[in-house]
Amino acid sequence: MSSPVTSRVAAAIDAARTQGRGAFIGYLPLGFPDLQTSIDAAVILAESGADVLELGPPYSDPVMDGTIIQEATQAALAGGFRVRDTFTAVHEITSRVDVPVLVMTYWNPVMQYGVDRYADDLLASGGAGLITPDITPDSAAEWIAASERTGLDRVFLAAPTSTDGRLDLIIEASTGFVYTVSTMGITGERTELDAAARRLVERMRARASTPLRACVGIGISTPDQVAGVLEYADGAIVGTALVRALRDSGLEGLAETAQALSAGTRLPA
Repeated sequence: MSSPVTSRVAAAIDAARTQGRGAFIGYLPLGFPDLQTSIDAAVILAESGADVLELGPPYSDPVMDGTIIQEATQAALAGGFRVRDTFTAVHEITSRVDVPVLVMTYWNPVMQYGVDRYADDLLASGGAGLITPDITPDSAAEWIAASERTGLDRVFLAAPTSTDGRLDLIIEASTGFVYTVSTMGITGERTELDAAARRLVERMRARASTPLRACVGIGISTPDQVAGVLEYADGAIVGTALVRALRDSGLEGLAETAQALSAGTRLPA
């Protein structure tokens, strides 16, 4: 994988590994329940064990998100969230904690804002890169060029249904890590993770010409599931369980949930 030496995200994943852990990547929507609380929540998530933050600006058509995250993002939009608030939030978060921040965004808002302008503003705010769930590498030439220019990470998604040719494109184009979809469908908590994720990571490692960082997301909601994923992947991505905790129990509940999930990252000796 063509991850640059300067990738802060890759460095965070590698640092966790040297400490005998897998990486814990935590997702929260920006603007929920309001902008300042979402900023404080991201800071608490970092302070509670997240190695990388994944922050999602709300979008009107979040095709990949489950009910809990959709409800949170709809509330954020109703509260008046704007794309420019993304950079305000990232700037404040990165000024308070030294954890890489990735923005998980659907592509239309980036296009409307301007790809180069978005990249420049994200870099200026202290962001580390983008996770782009609805654009593939072969359609992302403008973003790839902007990320090469700015040094921002670009994280593409690989799914169990991806062909070998598609996986080759994703592995080559991704930096930081490859977002490995655990199962087909939308985000949300699942009682059992699909074994397809393990097979997908194995496929990618077999095809990668350099060391591959694969982080698995969608459906991970318990410390045991985090530990299970880290038997074969470099990181576990948790979203819905964190959003639920913030919604139901506020910042204190979020901290407790994040700390419990982080405990699941310790690798066997």
